[in-house]
Amino acid sequence: MARLREVYKNELAARIKTELALENVMQIPRITKITLNMGVGSAAQDRKMIDGAVADMQLISGQKPIVTLARKSIAGFKIREGWPIGCKVTLRGDRMYEFL
Repeated sequence: MARLREVYKNELAARIKTELALENVMQIPRITKITLNMGVGSAAQDRKMIDGAVADMQLISGQKPIVTLARKSIAGFKIREGWPIGCKVTLRGDRMYEFL
């Protein structure tokens, strides 16, 4: 288990509960997820740029990212609906605490 999670459970949660005068343990603030996203601006001209971004995001997060697609066409940015424009990863649980 991640060291930060242990410190939070054993020390910080109790201290936060007393400082904020909370009655229920479910009222204690906690982190549930971390979302990382990366937009690749040059993906509109070269679609192979997404592969590099996906590889970089996988190295950073330790998890395979999801490629995000354009929701609508924007002529000013020269992108069309459905084109890949970035990637994202959602970290939860132990991976989230290890990332922190």
